[in-house]
Amino acid sequence: MSKTVRPLYEIANDIKRNWVKVNYAAVPYLRAMESLDSVDDKFMFDSGRGIVSYFLSNASSWRGEVAKTIKKELNALIK
Repeated sequence: MSKTVRPLYEIANDIKRNWVKVNYAAVPYLRAMESLDSVDDKFMFDSGRGIVSYFLSNASSWRGEVAKTIKKELNALIK
């Protein structure tokens, strides 16, 4: 049975609820993720896959169990 993939906007909302002081460099990518369903969508000229990749590269300061779980989920989406 395949696992249901959550829309990126849901993941972005979970991130915003958990990461109190979002790194300024991750903010534009988090905002873009709020308007995307999947990594196959586009935001302006950027692919959803690229946006998620850039978010992850700027989210190293976000730590904890929720961060670990969500980062793992995002990494699985871009593989």
